[in-house]
Amino acid sequence: MGDPGLFTPNSVTWQMHGDPMMWVAGIRALYLQALHPRAVRGVMQNSDFRKDAWGRLLRTANFVGTITYGTTEAAEKAGARVRKIHSMLGATDPDTGERYGVDEPELLLWVHCAEIDSYLHVARRSGLRLTDELADRYIAEQRVSARLVGLDPDAVPANQAEMAAYFEKVRPELACGPGARAVDDFLLRPPTHPLLVPAREVLWRRVAHLAYAALPPYAHELYGRPAPKPATVTRQLRVTGTLLRGVPARLRWQLPPKHILRAMARLGPGSRPAPYKLGR
Repeated sequence: MGDPGLFTPNSVTWQMHGDPMMWVAGIRALYLQALHPRAVRGVMQNSDFRKDAWGRLLRTANFVGTITYGTTEAAEKAGARVRKIHSMLGATDPDTGERYGVDEPELLLWVHCAEIDSYLHVARRSGLRLTDELADRYIAEQRVSARLVGLDPDAVPANQAEMAAYFEKVRPELACGPGARAVDDFLLRPPTHPLLVPAREVLWRRVAHLAYAALPPYAHELYGRPAPKPATVTRQLRVTGTLLRGVPARLRWQLPPKHILRAMARLGPGSRPAPYKLGR
């Protein structure tokens, strides 16, 4: 058998990250991450977000796929690349003139927690059967990904209770500033070819609205835009999850860069991610 990587097929992460609702969860994470002024400022001051937003989304997806399904060497190299890039970037607070690094632990922790909370929240709410025990296991497993981006794993939430306490602590620091407005505008109206505008309006906006609706109530308040009632959002997430999961997995996994198919070729068919394995 080949190298199972950092998470292995026995992890909750291995089974969960193969779910198609992770794309909706990723957009929710962007909405949430943008509400931390210092964190989103680091993005805006170091890249042309609107011109490279698709690239950022794909690079993030590739990173998550690599550390989840890649070999140990590939995962460690991916983490080293991210840490090196972050170490060279900084941002300036326009109000105080303070210069700070984008790899500050508090900023890395916010990005990590917003991402993991989004993955877990959308997966469970859209119908993936994850008990509280499995949810805690997933959060604990993700301390590995936290280490890869430069965090001390012991300083990262290890279960749902610690994650909830972290968000309660950080909420006073959140605000919907210019950076968050720019992210919101992009996610609602991403640049696209004129011929694809109808598809954007019909498909993308629905996905973006669903991801936004899945945010916690305090995020809706900060953005100043209401969302449907929670029961309605849950129903929409379940319907979307059912539809996406109805697409044959091997067809979905054919999309580049084919992390899951490569992992199965390396480890054998028994390593295939599947929701039913979560209860084992």
